[in-house]
Amino acid sequence: MTSEYDLISATYRYAGFWWRFVAALVDSIIASICGMIIGGVIGFQMGAGGADVDSVQVVGGIAGLVWNWLYFAMFESSSMRGTPGKRLLGIRVVDETGGRIGFGRATGRYFAKILSASILLVGFMMAGWTRKKQALHDMVAGCLVVREQGDYKPITLPG
Repeated sequence: MTSEYDLISATYRYAGFWWRFVAALVDSIIASICGMIIGGVIGFQMGAGGADVDSVQVVGGIAGLVWNWLYFAMFESSSMRGTPGKRLLGIRVVDETGGRIGFGRATGRYFAKILSASILLVGFMMAGWTRKKQALHDMVAGCLVVREQGDYKPITLPG
């Protein structure tokens, strides 16, 4: 396991759009499977209790939002510094000095993705052309997404 000191002093590369896109696909699959299981359990319990279909749909929608938020915020603020999809590709989410982000910042980053999506997904695509490969939600939250290995020019995070 990498310590905080090792992470800050290590050399990284900014993770560009396509690396992040593949990680998002992996995370979508994982989160969807888990979400279906959670939704099935909640729906079954509510149905067995006599709840109407509309109530089950409302509760399911809220549970899905909470599940996705916790999936991203908890993994990205954990010692892993990234979701399973990001970690599979050697990607970490860090603050602008290379340190671990807290749960509050990870939550802000998650909900700032609404901004990235609301402008025809351009906020996500920004990771392909900004200098630090930051998407709009990264800029809002003050985060960097970095890779541990690759073919691009290495960077040294300040700290």
